[in-house]
Parts: sequence; C-alpha cells; structure tokens
Amino acid sequence: MAADLLVKRQWRATLASCGRGWQLLRRQGPGQIQFWFIALAIGIAAGTAAVLFRKAIEWLQTTLYGTQDVNLLASFAQTLPWYSVMLIPVMGGLVVGGIVHYFTPDGRVRSVADVIEGAALYNGRVERKAGIASVLASWITLSTGGSSGREGPVVHMAAMMSSWVSNLIRADGITGRDLLGCAVAAAVSASFNAPIAGALFALEVVLRHFALHAFAPIVIASAAGTVINRLAFGDVTEFRLPGTTTVEFYLELPAFLLLGLVCGLMAVLTMRSIFWADDLGNRLQRRLGLPNLLRPATAGLLLGALAIWFPHIIGVGYETTSRALTGDLILNEAIVFAALKVVAVAITFAGRMGGGIFSPSLMIGALTGTAFGLIATGLFPDNSGASTLYALAGMGAVAAAVLGAPISTTLIVFELTGDWQTGLAVMVSVSLSTSLASRLVNRSFFLTQLERRKVHLAAGPQSYLLRMFRVSGVMRKSEDLPPEDSEACAGMIQQALFVTASSTLDTVLPLFERTGKTFLPVVILQGTDKLPVIQGALYHLDALKAYNRALAATAAEEHS
Repeated sequence: MAADLLVKRQWRATLASCGRGWQLLRRQGPGQIQFWFIALAIGIAAGTAAVLFRKAIEWLQTTLYGTQDVNLLASFAQTLPWYSVMLIPVMGGLVVGGIVHYFTPDGRVRSVADVIEGAALYNGRVERKAGIASVLASWITLSTGGSSGREGPVVHMAAMMSSWVSNLIRADGITGRDLLGCAVAAAVSASFNAPIAGALFALEVVLRHFALHAFAPIVIASAAGTVINRLAFGDVTEFRLPGTTTVEFYLELPAFLLLGLVCGLMAVLTMRSIFWADDLGNRLQRRLGLPNLLRPATAGLLLGALAIWFPHIIGVGYETTSRALTGDLILNEAIVFAALKVVAVAITFAGRMGGGIFSPSLMIGALTGTAFGLIATGLFPDNSGASTLYALAGMGAVAAAVLGAPISTTLIVFELTGDWQTGLAVMVSVSLSTSLASRLVNRSFFLTQLERRKVHLAAGPQSYLLRMFRVSGVMRKSEDLPPEDSEACAGMIQQALFVTASSTLDTVLPLFERTGKTFLPVVILQGTDKLPVIQGALYHLDALKAYNRALAATAAEEHS
C-alpha cells in the first residue's frame, strides 16, 4: 500500500515537472539542445510526409493509368487509348478547380514562393487552410498528367508542419524561421535522397542566409529526412548514369562556358513563358467569362491533347530525363521534347494547377544539355567527352538558374546522379547560367513570382522590412502630442495630407520625402462626406528608428 502511494506521488511529481517544463518552453522558447531534438522531430515528420506524398502520387498514377512502373509512364501512355490520355488530365483539372476555388481565397496553389514569403515577412509561418488545399491540388495535378514537380507541394507541406510547431511553442521570428528551414531541408532531402542539397536549399533559397545558429538543426533535420527516404526506397540515386563520365578538361571548358549561357537563356525562356502564359490566361478568362472553377480543367484539356502525341510531358518527366542522361535521345528528339516541355509547364502553371518547378527544370536542362552535347561532340569528335556529360551539366545549369540557387542545385545534381567526377563542368555551366538569368529576371523564378504579386523580396531586407511595420505600431497617440503639433495636424488634414493606422511604412516614408514634413497626422476615415478624425501622428524620426532596429535585428540574425 505504501509502495503504491509512493509510486503515485512520483508519477504526479513527474507530470508536474513536465508541465512546468512545457510552460517554460512556451514562455522562453527552446534551449539549444531542446531545439536540436525539435529539429529532429520535425525532420522525421516532414520526411515522412514527403515520402507519403510521393507514394500517394505513384498510387493514384497506377490506379488511373494502369501502369505498374510510374517511372516508365511516358512509354506506357503510348499504349493507352487516345481518349484516356486526354480525359485523365481534364478530370484532374476539374477536381483541382473545385479544390482551389472553394478552399483558397484567391484560387492560387501555394508553393515555394509562399514559403519564402513566410520566412521573410511572417516569422516563418505559412497559411494552413490554403496550404492543405494546395497539397491536395498538387497531388491530383501530378497524378493526372500535370506537367510540374513534387518539390513545391512537399516544401509547403513541411512549412505548414513547422508553422504549427512554431505556434504551439510561441516561437519568435528567429526560432520560427529556423524551424521552417529544418522542415524544408527534411522535405527536400526525403524527396530526392539528397541530404547535403536539402540543407543548403533551405539556407540558400528559403532563409536566404547561412547563419551558423541555423546550420546545425537544419543539417540534423535534413539527415533525418534522408534516413526516411532510404528506409522507404533504399540507398539508391534518383538517376543512374551509364558508366563513368570524363572531361577533356582544357579543351572542353569553353564548351561548358557556352553551355552555361545557353542554359541561362533557356531558363529565362522557361520562366517568361510561364508568366506570359499566366497573363494570357487571365486575359482570355476575362474575355470569355470562364469561371475560375474551369480554368484548371481547360489547362488539363490542352495538356491531354498534347500528351496524345507527346506523352513525355506527363508528370515530373523521370523517364525522359533518364533517357537524356543515358544518351538515349537523338538531336531532333531532344530539341522537340525540350520545347514541348516548356509549353506543357507553362500551360500547367497558367491553368492554376499544382506542383513545383524544380523537376521540370531538371528535365528541360537535361534535354538542352543533350542537344548542345550532340552538336558539340559532332563538331569536335576528337576533342570531346560523352554527350551525356553535357546533359548532366545542362540539368544543373537550367535548374540553378530557375531556382536562383547555384550552390544547392550543383550539389543536388551530384546527389541525384551519384557522379562526383564531373564537378568542374557542372560548376562552370551553373555559374554562368545563374549569372545571366539573374540579370534578366528578378533573381529567380520564386522571387519573380513574388514581385508579380507586389511582394518585393528580391532586393533584400532593406526593400521588404518596411512592409512589416504598420503605422499603428510606430505612431504617437493624439493625447501624447504637443499642442502645436496637434494644431499642425489639423491643418494638414484640411490639405488631405494624412495617413491611416493600417498603412505600412513602405508607403508612408516616400510621403515624408515628397512633402518634407517631420510628422504626419494619423486619422480614422469617416466617409467621403465627413472629415477624418485624428488618431495621432507618425514622426519621420520614429519611423526611421523602427526601420533601423529591424535592419540591425536582421543583420544580427544572419551573422549569428
């Protein structure tokens, strides 16, 4: 009896201690060791989600198309009746249209760009309801013939997980962004069996800094994601190359420099085609009065019609990419397949279907490199290595230019293929392609997407931090104003010179510059027929101090 009572007391004491620890964690945030364990847990969860998403795509593709090997879907689709190949994307588009119309506020699928925005502007948080709908829409898209990739949805799915954890422990901005980086790294590494590239992708693309405090937990999460992948699929590379590749280094390096420029232009063509198609789709939709609900189905009809004759456009394009890397394509095939893949990707994105851009850019790059390599080796057969080496370099060069991520993309090409002997050729091509493409778009596909939505992240923190501050958080209330300033505010209101509390500093600071005022009245609008009511005043000096503190905090985070 006494022993039972002692056990109960010990159990209550343990529960009380855990409760105090949980409250301390929520009040003060996790310590370093605790954070590493949280990073490991997030890595396992995000990696598991990425693997399940991949298996869900394979299951639905197998169910709808009837293939036993989804990696050979393009070849298998040639044996199907033409109406099946055409109707499957249409049905998928109808389902996607319903999902995004009813469960997203703007009919837009969330992807990597939204994760980057969440990291920069929302303390590492992303939308949950629209995110879940986007994952479902992307699953349907990728399973029913949509020409996109799976990395976009898995990155956003992982970001939703980290957002939930951040809200649960009331994480501040730095901790929230680090958790986001952990989730993204695990999702990428689990998707492609690429632990090094997964960690660097999170740092280079999402967080956009290489702070030391974020490195260890992100690597832990990325390693966890890779373990999940290898438990599910084994320790195998995504693509298998035939034998070894060699480079006639000194003689071929100029060719790889030229390939980098060609791939940079191809990446720009791909990105601009997507944006042009999206704008064209908007105009046609308005002119024809097409409901948002039917836009993905219309894109599905176009994709299905194209897939009847060119089934290689279906899905992520694993089979065609593998054929390019193994030298199983002739010149005409490589050129035509690359052009049609660009068209198919543009249709998919313009149709507001789901998916990411990374896998299509790998395929387009491999086909571009193959075409370039066949020409180069044909012109100089005695001074050239294998044409497949150009496919490998082209794959990295186009993908790096599209993602704006030369470091992580170079590494992911090595990890996807297992070929580390051709690093110089890949790096040379990647460096020139990203340098060229970044000058013709806003640094990357994702940042250009955000710029088109008036979210200015490409230029760095100095351009977007002002959006994070509302006038209400910086203004002085009316009762705190000196009498002379209150009188001056009344005069400025008569001149229609005022701001509202909901305005952000990025719109207000230019007003200070134009007017030369040291402060501006903050008002509550009463309607068109009534004068605004003064709420306080925003001082130019206070706004600049807030901006300076934000810049200092950002610099401290990026260099800690």
